[in-house]
Amino acid sequence: MDFGFRIFPVEKRVDKRIVEQFRNVVTPHISDNMSRLQGASCELRPYHKEGKLSGTAITVKTRPGDNLMVHKAIDMAQPGEVIVVDAGGDTTNAIVGEIMQRIAKKNGIAGFIINGAIRDTLAFKNDTFPIYAKGVTHRGPYKDGPGEINVPISLNGMIINPGDLIVGDEDGLVVIPVEDAEEILAKVQKQAQKEEEIFQSIEAGTVDRSWVDLTLQEKGCKGLDTSTFISSEGSQ
Repeated sequence: MDFGFRIFPVEKRVDKRIVEQFRNVVTPHISDNMSRLQGASCELRPYHKEGKLSGTAITVKTRPGDNLMVHKAIDMAQPGEVIVVDAGGDTTNAIVGEIMQRIAKKNGIAGFIINGAIRDTLAFKNDTFPIYAKGVTHRGPYKDGPGEINVPISLNGMIINPGDLIVGDEDGLVVIPVEDAEEILAKVQKQAQKEEEIFQSIEAGTVDRSWVDLTLQEKGCKGLDTSTFISSEGSQ
């Protein structure tokens, strides 16, 4: 077997019903319920006009500046899948451009995540087809390989396995492992409800802010007026 030049199937995917429900979830809520450890760094930013990304991952690991295996992934991907590419974070050559975007969109692919560069950015900026990338360059890619499809990859500390759920919005990207997706969905829905109740209390002028001074007191902050403290449980 030629290590570094291989293609594997996706063994297991997050259920489509769960994927669809995550379209109504914001990434901060997901991150908060996963100990804030499962997101990519801010280097991977959205380049599309607008729109939510939610889909299961088909992963690609390729050498910097080469997109041969990305083309193969486009042909392999099922509708609703996200093509996630680890191109080493190099931005010398673009990994995808408008032609690949148009093919992917026609095939029903949910979006691109490129740990590398893209080009033809005007085509992405004028479209809602989701794409996240590290940078932009006019220099085109090579098509020689090697590379691997559907292997575990890491994007700036975010570990992604084939079939994992990828969610992206204006705040960035987060990955949810296949086996955790249903549990995380329940938690983020609960947090969204709690946050809505906080919004309502803000508008009503009843929000409890006593937790701020109580926390400062616990941390040993000097200069607090403790005579105004109210004994109550704070909220975040």
